[in-house]
Amino acid sequence: MNLAFHIAKRYLVGKRTTQAINLITGISMIGITVGTCALILILSVFNGFQGLIYQLFNSFNPDIKVTPVNGKIFVPDPGTLATLRSMHGVLYLSETLEETALFEYKKASDAGKLKGVDSFYHQVTLIDSVLIQGVDRLNDTMGNYAILGSGMESAIGANIQDAFNPITVYMPRKTRSSLDRSFETKFIYPSGIFSLQQDYDKELVIAPLPLVRALLGYDQEVSSLEIRLDPQVNPQETQTQIKALLGDGFRVQNKLEQQSSFLRLMNIEKWVAFAILSLAMLLVVVNLIGALWMIVLDKKQDIAQLKAMGAPSRLIRDIFLYLGFLLGGIGLLVGFILALVIYGLQVRYKLLSMGEGFIVDAYPIKILAIDFIATTVIVLVVVGLASILPALRADKVGAYLREE
Repeated sequence: MNLAFHIAKRYLVGKRTTQAINLITGISMIGITVGTCALILILSVFNGFQGLIYQLFNSFNPDIKVTPVNGKIFVPDPGTLATLRSMHGVLYLSETLEETALFEYKKASDAGKLKGVDSFYHQVTLIDSVLIQGVDRLNDTMGNYAILGSGMESAIGANIQDAFNPITVYMPRKTRSSLDRSFETKFIYPSGIFSLQQDYDKELVIAPLPLVRALLGYDQEVSSLEIRLDPQVNPQETQTQIKALLGDGFRVQNKLEQQSSFLRLMNIEKWVAFAILSLAMLLVVVNLIGALWMIVLDKKQDIAQLKAMGAPSRLIRDIFLYLGFLLGGIGLLVGFILALVIYGLQVRYKLLSMGEGFIVDAYPIKILAIDFIATTVIVLVVVGLASILPALRADKVGAYLREE
């Protein structure tokens, strides 16, 4: 067995001359434990939210979205649409049209995006899965019904139970004259509220495509084509075929590409939070240095005896380096166990709830192996830095005692 490691283990469990050393050592180990647990849990919460949002985007976003490279709208060629609908791997195709509009309900108003969808939209996306209130009546022929984001609903105070006060939609006219009104107006009745992600919730209103075209004065124009693929086929191959059919004038994006900037931002936020918490772990260095320093002073006679027996300086330094890593390793292991216990309690008993009005009733949490690896690296680096000074000091203690 490595001699330095064996002596370090004896120092770890051996008796101290004063209780203060045990107290400081315990505080340093608790600091490492709490820091480790916090690092794991903060990463797990971010993982949980990423998984939840990706799941919601999977329900809300189409498998493939086609948009023009230049401009906001285009008129799809009927022959091309027919080819797309009959293409192997394509299950459903929906035409959508999106434009900025002003929404007014009673005395409140707010600007947002009005998205018109056709009757195939429900087959392309699982819009019902993100509804938190009301029902989906977009295909109801008895009136112009709409689905509002939760943020828009709060901004204008819309009431899905109010059948007598519709939401007025104002859209700027494309051509104006001194005799015409500046806005086209239509009335919509909110039938449901969805919650997906803040940027969507606060501005998006989904309504029937004919209503949006009437507001804009369009006949066949669309903003995008949204496609649902057969899960049994290779999505990359189908996406490549669609790109080849449409040419360079169109952007053909899969689900990840549609939300790449948002998912990248969430990943950056996750690791920035991890970095900030890792800096907080540097506070543990102070306690650990103090604990190791006290142990060095407590064992100065042992160090002198080892020096007298011919122990090299490297052995003395290694003893306290190993001792630091043992303290850190125990704190790391206990922190992992504590994090797993809290994780299990949150999954089973939902200790931290989200409150009412959210898609989920408790904070989502998910532990990944990379979280343990990253946390282990950070803790061992911090422990290593904290152990260097006491290890160097231990070597000098032996020299001082020989001189005396």
